[in-house]
Amino acid sequence: MSKKRAKIAIVGGGIAGASIANYLSAFDLEVTLFEKQKSLVNGPPICHLHAGGNLYREISDSQCVQLLEESIELVQLYPCAVEFRPTLIATPIEDKSDPQALFPRLALLQKHYKFLVSKNIQNRVLGNPENYYKLYSKEDVIALKNTQNSEKLFGFDRWMFRALQLIDTGRLKFPLVMVQEYGLNVFRLAASVTLLLEDKKNVKILRQTEVKSIKKLENRYHIVAMQSEKKIEGSFEYLINAAGFISGEIDDMLGFKRERYVEFKAAYVTHWRSGLKLPEIIFHGERGTPQGMAQFTPYHDGYFQLHAMTEDITLFRDGLVKSHLCCSAQPKLDAKYIKKIYKGWRKADVVSRAELAIEHMTQFIPSFKDAKVSLKPLFGAQQIPGDDASLRAAEVSFEGERYARCEIVKASSVLSMADSISKKLIALGYVSQEMYGVRNFENLSLFLEEEVTELAQKLCEERAYPKALAFRDNSTVII
Repeated sequence: MSKKRAKIAIVGGGIAGASIANYLSAFDLEVTLFEKQKSLVNGPPICHLHAGGNLYREISDSQCVQLLEESIELVQLYPCAVEFRPTLIATPIEDKSDPQALFPRLALLQKHYKFLVSKNIQNRVLGNPENYYKLYSKEDVIALKNTQNSEKLFGFDRWMFRALQLIDTGRLKFPLVMVQEYGLNVFRLAASVTLLLEDKKNVKILRQTEVKSIKKLENRYHIVAMQSEKKIEGSFEYLINAAGFISGEIDDMLGFKRERYVEFKAAYVTHWRSGLKLPEIIFHGERGTPQGMAQFTPYHDGYFQLHAMTEDITLFRDGLVKSHLCCSAQPKLDAKYIKKIYKGWRKADVVSRAELAIEHMTQFIPSFKDAKVSLKPLFGAQQIPGDDASLRAAEVSFEGERYARCEIVKASSVLSMADSISKKLIALGYVSQEMYGVRNFENLSLFLEEEVTELAQKLCEERAYPKALAFRDNSTVII
């Protein structure tokens, strides 16, 4: 008689929950994924593969190394979701920091990337380790800007030449840095994981299904959920809380205490005909001040996503809230943000904040003043576990033997998180030891570009975003 499969419940179908469902599908388990929305991978605006964490000057070197390692695995897992273009990092003249402060970290990351590639050539997904980054002095920039025949430029130099046609370099300190941190397209990410899960016989996806109650029995969890007017009940041997910013609500159902932050953020979709194929561009700045970091993310067909880390644009004055262990593990976002998440934005709010984002970017790219506002931002709330609001590399925590919280802050952490959960399932006897750390990336990357693009377009349309956001530039290659 064959052994009965263990039943695993995953609450939340974001990048964490959907990816863990795909990971567990390789095991002899029955997996049920509960997702409140109509499609998978909704939530905060994912747009950047943090392969080294160079956008965050305030985080530790250890977090940066962790993000590098995890980003490499994410590229292997979801290659069709990656925008293979580098990131230009610039420091404005009014910023307190010296660009040279980045040098030790860049050298550390390059050395570690070389090490990872030496261990396994399949890790060479960020291009040649020798070209992980490049510095451009003021003299380099002047010479490059005055190049007469740009067709003879290659690699970083070609990307930099294009950016220099637009940037006011008089506003910047030197050197500038070009680094192999790529873009990550949330619509293509959602399409990729959806396609991966479609043919998994041991994974049941319950969309538009809201978990209403969870009760802990002796060695099981009993879940009651509603799908429209239909009541769904089930008992499970293991529970994975991947509910994103409402993870605290699941903790509260079970009486588990957990300290965390929740932060509401938004990025703004704009349209502008630059006529150039551009890198992502970061203008560093002190978070939460009027000169907060500006992030310029190119998409297909003249669309650009803008972050500006000021309280009037991407951040919100009361948008970062903390849990109170005395009464709840769930931080209480103001009702106006909950309304934005589930009901949408007022047009006036979108326009006013997006126009401020355009103005903020115009400090450094003057011609961007002609950009037009698209009427729906990319937005959502993000959980940050613990008591450090600047944390950017986090994975999973546990309560006892049968409950896991997926507490990722960046999408790249999903496989490290899955490995940790599989250890727990091995200890319970649900998964064999030989399956630990299995990576079947070859089978995970067989989808045609066209399949991912087609489904990503449908998701854009369903979520009321321009279809152009579903495409990527196939002519872009890894340097």
